[in-house]
Amino acid sequence: MIPNDPIILLSYVNTKLRDNYPSLEEFCKSEDVKSADIIEKLLAAGFEYNSELNRFI
Repeated sequence: MIPNDPIILLSYVNTKLRDNYPSLEEFCKSEDVKSADIIEKLLAAGFEYNSELNRFI
C-alpha cells in the first residue's frame, strides 16, 4: 500500500524509482496502482513527473 499523504508519497515514490524501477509505469505495475492516481495526487501538491530524470520534481 502506498502512502496517502502527498509529501510522504513523493518521498516514497521517488525513492522507489531511484532504487528499483526504470520508469513510473514499471513502479505502478509492480505496486498494482494506477499511474494517473499518483500523478494526480502529486500534481495537486505541486510536483510533476519528469521521465528523463525518472522522478517527481
